[in-house]
Amino acid sequence: MTEAADAPLKLDELTKLVASGEIETVVVGFTDHYGRTLGKRFDADFFLDSLDDGTHVCNYLFTVDMNMEPIEGFESASWDQGYGDVHLVPDLATLRIAGWTQGVAMVLCHVNDHDASGSESLVPIAPRSILHRQVEAATAAGFTIAAASELEFFLYRDSYRSANAKGYKNLEDAGWYVEDYHLLQGARVDDYVGAARRALKKSGIPVENSKGEASIGQHELNIRYAEAMTMADRHVIMKQGMKELADSLGVSVCFMAKPDGDQPGNSCHIHLSLWANGKNVFASDDTDSAGSGDGRSDLFRWFLGGWMKHLPDLMPFYAPTINSYKRYQDASWAPTRIAWSTDNRTAGFRIIGSGPSLRIECRIPGADANPYLAFAAAVASGLDGLENKTEPPPEFSGNVYDSTEAEMVPTTLAAAVERFSASPDARRLFGDTVVDHYSHFMNQEVIAFQQSVTDWELKRYFEQI
Repeated sequence: MTEAADAPLKLDELTKLVASGEIETVVVGFTDHYGRTLGKRFDADFFLDSLDDGTHVCNYLFTVDMNMEPIEGFESASWDQGYGDVHLVPDLATLRIAGWTQGVAMVLCHVNDHDASGSESLVPIAPRSILHRQVEAATAAGFTIAAASELEFFLYRDSYRSANAKGYKNLEDAGWYVEDYHLLQGARVDDYVGAARRALKKSGIPVENSKGEASIGQHELNIRYAEAMTMADRHVIMKQGMKELADSLGVSVCFMAKPDGDQPGNSCHIHLSLWANGKNVFASDDTDSAGSGDGRSDLFRWFLGGWMKHLPDLMPFYAPTINSYKRYQDASWAPTRIAWSTDNRTAGFRIIGSGPSLRIECRIPGADANPYLAFAAAVASGLDGLENKTEPPPEFSGNVYDSTEAEMVPTTLAAAVERFSASPDARRLFGDTVVDHYSHFMNQEVIAFQQSVTDWELKRYFEQI
């Protein structure tokens, strides 16, 4: 696998930059269940002095809702257990300059727990730990997973503070007509989107391009593919950097799956291919065991079969919020059915490329997905497909939105979590600890929504019911 390498900051380079005063702060971070980057901002000198010790954060961060309120009922942390600490250990392979600001470096961390003897291991329910285990499984099987995630976002001319003051209504879109691939509109927003490209490049994240998307004020910024963990790290840093940059420029970017009910939503198309000994093993010059000479191997077919088979049971890892499921509307560019097809954007699984570039694009996740969880679900499913030689259904030809046979994706978070929690396959692939933890976490999101009264309800029922 050849890829554009990260340009991580070496420790000796950081030391020199700190000594010269060019770097004054090191941000030490990790993601919670939602994919938000949490952590601490270190004085750079103290970071270097305490590097071997890492730092600690309260384990309640893996029990809180979006408003940072602790949710009761978890095995891993609770009031009864006193909410102790977990250990953040910087992964120096992710150390980099934060190119969207000045004088700051950033590093992502392993999240460790320790037992009574003092020995440490990865916190099993931490998102990055979950992907780490799947990457290890792929390595043990002799494979490397190449991955990319295409992130779409809405850009508004309101700052985050002013958007909040408006109740996130009547915001000023960055554009005023659908601008998919429009170079004129792309030029109009280059004050922000161009700055984001340059900031990511300065941060050691290889950038490919940006473009207008299929909604008013919507854009996409693509970064280069990499090994799965590296790509997930890039994804997390990209979102954090883009939000901070927007904040500094007085604009706002939104990665909700469906911020506007009248427009298509934000996707996070995931691209995966399987590599061994420097070759894409999805590709084949030979006729495969199914009798096809289409340039695709048995490994391609079985990986796809496993991914498709397990996707409905693992849907909360691809679509983790209430809002996620409002994106799945027919003829909206978001898939609504689980089918595969070659270069067909109506299918949940689109097959593109050939030879070394042959890959599977899963179009089901939205931009609200936590990349560690989404990648972990995809890798675990595909590896299981390889092990069991799982055959995918026949390739779909035509408009998948019109299919009466292809399985629908779950339409609500409640339905998705119920299936996830009851799934023997989910428990076999990820273990009871992970499934129980995330089922409980996401069920609380469902309960919180069910207890809320929406603007839609007030407008519809307040006077006329």
